[in-house]
Amino acid sequence: MSAHGPLALLAAVCAALSMVEPVPQQRADPDFDTSVAVPAYVKTHPVVTIDQAHNNFHTADGRYQPFAMILRHDGYVVQAGRGSFTAEVLKPTNVLVIANALGAGATANTEASPPAFTQAECDAVRAWVERGGSLLLVSDHTPMGAANAILARTFGVTMGQGFVAMPNPTHHRAGVTQLVFSRANGLLADHVITRGRTAGERVTTVVTFTGQSLQGPPGAVTLLALGGDAWEAPSRAESQELAAEFRQPSYDAATFRTVHAVPAAGRAQGLAFSVGTGRVVVLGEAALLSAQISGADGLMGMNAPGSDDKQFALNVLHWLSRVL
Repeated sequence: MSAHGPLALLAAVCAALSMVEPVPQQRADPDFDTSVAVPAYVKTHPVVTIDQAHNNFHTADGRYQPFAMILRHDGYVVQAGRGSFTAEVLKPTNVLVIANALGAGATANTEASPPAFTQAECDAVRAWVERGGSLLLVSDHTPMGAANAILARTFGVTMGQGFVAMPNPTHHRAGVTQLVFSRANGLLADHVITRGRTAGERVTTVVTFTGQSLQGPPGAVTLLALGGDAWEAPSRAESQELAAEFRQPSYDAATFRTVHAVPAAGRAQGLAFSVGTGRVVVLGEAALLSAQISGADGLMGMNAPGSDDKQFALNVLHWLSRVL
């Protein structure tokens, strides 16, 4: 090999890397305030298990660390779930949180995923909920929807498995994929979860960040309703095209048609319902329970300005643990 061979190889590698589009890094916000003014649990301490045994994109010591911290400050015992779901494994848990599980070999950037759970695991979770357990199932856009659809179907929930955009004039900041559900725009339900224990816990605005759509079983309450101008694109590339179309000055919701997406009006990004003696909340977007910095300085989740996502997170857990 010539003397300049290694340098030539290094130059070639650098050139190849320069052609790769950088992906904004998502990391927990170290400055997010995880304190809780009035903790729900002082004498008793329900156990919340945050699953991390199913290739989860969000875990208690990772992107959901701020979420885990506010729950601890609220009086919960928070632990990581490290095993497959069985009756024995689930027995000590009061609230099970599953956030963006993925099937074997899938990553957050792939366009597909095999199921994250076996049918036996799904049946075990269903039986546990029927006997009084509480489940918070959080599943984002593709490929998470595909990975979690098997468990959602066990509870009668259909996942859209795409990417939602909603060019609502009240959308958060400038992004058509940052969705606002508020009392003002009629997309936030008036429910015990959004009312809280006191007036100080009342939720008026929830912001989500893309995500997928959901269709609940009969009797489910739609906490976060997708508006009449919501659409769901089947792939990441088509969602980017859809968002670009929504940003055009000529966009008109009354006449808009697209081959890149399907209408998502009437569907949801948040559902609450009972199964047997247990309770279930399903969310079609995961970042609203996080507090992340995305890219250089973008805030995403409970730290996003103008949102009540932190209080919404607490209220959801209060309902699941029967404070509400």
